[in-house]
Formats: sequence, structure tokens, C-alpha cells
Amino acid sequence: MLPLFALLVHYLPLALGHYDICKSWVTSDDGPSWEYYACQPKPMVMKEYAIIRVDPPGITCGDPAEYFCTHENPYLCSDECDASTPDLAHPPSHMVDKDEEGLATYWQSVTWKRYPEPLVANITLSWNKTIELTDDIVVTFEYGRPTAMMLEKSLDYGRTWHPYQYYADDCIEAFGMTPKKVVNLLASNVTRVLCTEDYSRWAGSKKEKNVLFEVRERFAIFAGPDLRKMENLYTRMESAKGLKDFFTFTDLRLRLLRPALGGTYVQRDNLRKYFYAISNIEVSARCKCNLHSNACNFREGALQCECEHNTTGQDCGRCKKSFRNRSWRSGSYTPIPHGSPNSCAASGSALGMDRGVQTSAFTYILKTEKKEAPQSSPTPPVLEPKVQRQEIPEKIRAAPPTYREPPLTTSTGKKHSKSASSKTFIAPEPTPAYVIDALVKNPKDCECYGHSSRCSFIDFLNVVTCVSCKHNTRGQHCQHCRLGFYRNVSAELEDENVCIQCNCNQQGSEHERCNETGDCVCRPGATGTKCDECYLGYHWRQGCHPNVCDDELLICQNGGTCHQGQRCICPSGFKGALCQDAKCDSTHRNCDSASSTMVISVLLLVCTLLLSLEGI
Repeated sequence: MLPLFALLVHYLPLALGHYDICKSWVTSDDGPSWEYYACQPKPMVMKEYAIIRVDPPGITCGDPAEYFCTHENPYLCSDECDASTPDLAHPPSHMVDKDEEGLATYWQSVTWKRYPEPLVANITLSWNKTIELTDDIVVTFEYGRPTAMMLEKSLDYGRTWHPYQYYADDCIEAFGMTPKKVVNLLASNVTRVLCTEDYSRWAGSKKEKNVLFEVRERFAIFAGPDLRKMENLYTRMESAKGLKDFFTFTDLRLRLLRPALGGTYVQRDNLRKYFYAISNIEVSARCKCNLHSNACNFREGALQCECEHNTTGQDCGRCKKSFRNRSWRSGSYTPIPHGSPNSCAASGSALGMDRGVQTSAFTYILKTEKKEAPQSSPTPPVLEPKVQRQEIPEKIRAAPPTYREPPLTTSTGKKHSKSASSKTFIAPEPTPAYVIDALVKNPKDCECYGHSSRCSFIDFLNVVTCVSCKHNTRGQHCQHCRLGFYRNVSAELEDENVCIQCNCNQQGSEHERCNETGDCVCRPGATGTKCDECYLGYHWRQGCHPNVCDDELLICQNGGTCHQGQRCICPSGFKGALCQDAKCDSTHRNCDSASSTMVISVLLLVCTLLLSLEGI
């Protein structure tokens, strides 16, 4: 009966789903024991835990109170938004609350009464926790979806932002991007940032309300249309660079750039029908626990992973204090179906000690290897010293003074029990040079994470450091990336691909360096992770340059047409940046006639003044 129960427990993870439990009690020939698995929490409705913020200040309607109307009834502007009256207020909290049956509550912006000044609103959702998407993001708009907006994400609690997806009724006009659909993506470009026109064109505010960020369709590229082969997706997440990180963030931001226009141009005689209204933001995700937890609870105002595998931290991102025998590692989805827990191991060796405690490491190696060294020579034949003995400071060459309790013996050789007075001071013994050389020559002991084959002792700093770090790493332990590279968060420190080249666009960025998330420092007007895109109001021409013209603020005059924001194409008879000046040359007689008339008028005035003077 017991073996049958053990077999049932062993295969329980398959019955419960993918990576649902962290360990199970199994029985083998060696007896019962725990078997550990990679594990992750179940998906949650994340809007309940989000901190929501709307800016700029004053963008929410109701203070002061104002009237608005809809595209269906554009001249019946009798609806009111008033922040002082609960039934007429539309605060940001209405985007994530639970709607009552038959009554949708929603946040609403002010109307576009300052047109042509852009009506821009930023909506930020923060979780103070790293989370991973498991389903589509769905934003529900009342009274029409925006004709231009962006979805952005942050991996560092809002310090830096990355574009997630662009939305517009005309992607080329709004963002200078060719529209694409997620269903047309391939495995090689599944993390590509797109501009889509599927959710922005006018179809009636009552018919089409939702704007999606399609997660399931990206999953389906690996897991199939019905997502029944999730093991293929999990396996790909381990091997494809950046795939796991693409669905990960700490914050989301909606940038609403242009409201619904009702399928027409902006009608300046009735600006009260242009505004934003959001009734729901649905985010289905799970807490990121680095595959070290299957539970995530809301405690002390934030989501917290209930860590297993001897890990700790909000994301189970480090080993517990007494379990640092090796460097922390995230769990792995592979091998299927249970994955690898990569548990933290208990301390107990020099390799498990904290970095920088070289003296303790010397003492440990001395105790374990001193007896194995040949007595006739201080240097074993298998090790060739790289550091001369005189280069090592005396405080390092000698182990620190210690007390130990030597066994007491009688004349017959029998040992007595210890007593309080039996402690004897033992003078420090010099650490043999071969012990120090062994530490310096073995990269594991100085923790180079496999990016260096040798180390060096720096006497005036009293540290051991890695030499000639490879794979674009740098630092005492090869734990940092060289300038021009950034950390691949989906790779372990030991991975050869742990550092990714920034690839900053030379025309759009200030320099080749990027921050820890791969974002380059952009020149004015440039945007994007690599600074290879332009903000609205700018166009690309070996860098981003301000638009000479557009369709709203810098409008070409006298019938001129704007060409890609770079110049106005003027009709015959006009010139200037905005075609604002009339031409005056031999081919334009009207202008010449006007000039001649002005000259004649001036001459007549001069003559009149001269005659008046003669009369005097």
C-alpha cells in the first residue's frame, strides 16, 4: 500500500498541472525522503493588488465640474462629471473596481477643451513586485477607443520604461511604423514590439470597447493554438534569450495620446465629445518567484512569495543565510515535467562562505590540505606557484592566533576528559605558499563564475581578484558587464551569454553605453530601447529631428501638403516653411501688381507732402 501511495504522490504534479508543487514525499530503496521540483504560483487577478496613478495632475474630470456628450449624441451635452458628487465622480479607482450588475463604473478624463493642445493621459499600475503574464491584458474603454496610444512596461519599479505595444488608427502616421499582427509573428521574433491598427479604428463606441495586448497568441507560437503543449513553451523559455523576460514586469503604463474621434476629423465647434473613459483593466499574471515557490500572498502592503528550496526574499531571489554553499540560481523548467529546483545548499565549506572572507578561506584550506602536502617540499609538484612568498603580507601568510584544546594524556597514553583549565594558547603557524597559490590558481575559490581561468592577489587591497574576464564581463569576480553591455536577466551568472551588447543607435543615442536593463541614453527627440525611434512630433533622418509640419499644430497653409513631417509641399504662388508667404517674381503677376501699386501709392504720398511744403 505504501509504494502505491508513494507512486501516487510522485505523479501528483502531473495531475495538478504545470509546476504546482515544490516537493513531494517519495519512497525509494534508501527509504522515504523529500523530492524537490521547480514550482510556481497559480495565476491571479492582479488588478486587485495594483496601485494606480494617473497623470498629469488635473487630467481626471470633475474638478471643476464640467459637461460632456458622446459621439452618438454630440449635441446633447447634458452629462456631468463632478468630483464632489459620488454619483457623478469618475476617479481612477473605478478602472480596477468590481462593477455592479448592470452598472459600469469608469474613470474619465477632462474633455479636449484645450484643442489643438494634445490631450495626453498616463495611467500607471504598480505592484511593488515582479510578476509574469499568463493571459491577455484587456483594457475596456467606454465611449470609444483612442485613435493613438502606447502600452509600456517597467522591470525596475518605474525607473525606466520599455515600449510593449503601439496602437493607432494609422500606425505610419502616428508612430512611423508599419502595422503588423501578432498572429503573423514567428518563433524568431515573438518578442517584437508591434504597432497594431486592430483596436483603434472607429466601429461605434457601443460595439467595440476592448483593447488587447495579446499574450495567448504569442504563447500559441510554441504551445499550439489550444495551448495544450505548454511544455514546449516552458522549454523554449529556458533556451530563448529574453523570452521569459518579455512577459515579466513590475509596472505597466498606458499612454493615451489621442482620443476617439468618431471616424471624422476633429470638430472644433464641439470639443466636449472628445475624452478618455476606462471601465476596466484586466491583468492575469502570477508572482515571479524564480521557480522557488508555489504560493504568493499579500502581506505588509505587497505581494510576497512563500519561498521554498532554502531561498528567501520577495522574489525568492537569494539563498537563506545558512544555505550559501553555492551561488543562488533560479529554478529551471527543464527537464520536463518537473524541472530543476536548483535549491540552495547548506554552508560548510570554503566555497560556501561569503565573498571577500579570504582569510577564513585560507584557514580552511590550510586545515584540509596541509596534511596532504609533501613534508619534504612546501610546494606540491602538481602546482606551480604564481605568487612569490615574499609578496604575501605577513597577516595573510600566518593564520590568526587561535585557542584549541589539546587532549590530555597520562603516562600510559590514555586520554583524560577536558577541564576548564586545559585551554592552551597556540601560536599561529605560517600558511604554506602552496596553499595560497592553490587558492589563487583555482577560479572556483575566487568565484569567477567560469569567466576567467586564473586569479591574482592584490596585496595592498588584501583581495584576490579574477584576471582577464571573458564573455564581456568585468569586476573582481567577473560579476559585472563591460561598458557597452548589459546583464541578461534570463541567464545565470555562469552563462557565457550573461552580458548582451547594448547596440545603441549611433545617430539616436548619446553614447554606446546602456543601463542595466539595456536602455540606451537617447538624444532629444529619440526614444526606444536602442534610441532608433522618434517621439511624436519628430521624424527620423540620421537621427530624430523636430517636425517642420504636421496635421494639427504646424499645419501647412494656403493648400500646402505635409510630406512625412519634414517639409510642406507648397502650391504654385506660395513659399516658406509652412507655405505662408506669397511668391513675388515674374511668373506671378498678381504679386508684382500688388508691389507696383504699393510703390505708386508711396510716390503719390511723397509728392503730396512736397506740394504742401511749397505752399507753406
